[in-house]
Amino acid sequence: MLSLQGFRTLIKPPLAQDEAAFLQAMRDSVGLHYPWVSAPKDHAGWERYMARLAKDNEDGFLVRRIEDGVICGVINLNIITYEALCSAYVSYYGVAGQAEKGYMKEGMTQVIRYAFEELGLHRLEANIQPGNQASIALARSVGFEYEGFSPRFLRINGEWCDHERWAVLADDD
Repeated sequence: MLSLQGFRTLIKPPLAQDEAAFLQAMRDSVGLHYPWVSAPKDHAGWERYMARLAKDNEDGFLVRRIEDGVICGVINLNIITYEALCSAYVSYYGVAGQAEKGYMKEGMTQVIRYAFEELGLHRLEANIQPGNQASIALARSVGFEYEGFSPRFLRINGEWCDHERWAVLADDD
């Protein structure tokens, strides 16, 4: 099983035994996530998330603090595509109490390295709602650059939301 270790974080795919800690962290983080993302908060949501990650073109990672295993966030590679496109979408969200401590930046750096060096991808794209300054700051801090605006791009919490497109290329680093 894939495991990436940074200075303070360990990145690993979620396992069945992570469900309780994951769901508690997501329930504790509703205020941090809303209105930007709707993370799984119950067993049914966990099952949908795990079923999605079982697909060949999806990867998901828990960002854990090495010192105690606390979940600091989630980073997903969505719709991984090879051949001419050779890219993936990146989705991510932190955990309340762990935000603004650099854990997600370290985790994102590890996932980007994995996507480019291990998966051989050329491009990662993050779609971020314009008002989500924390998410924009994280993307910018790890090398993503603004590419454009997509009106009514993703459905979040039952609403079609505008998003900015941010991307990083393998040959940019």
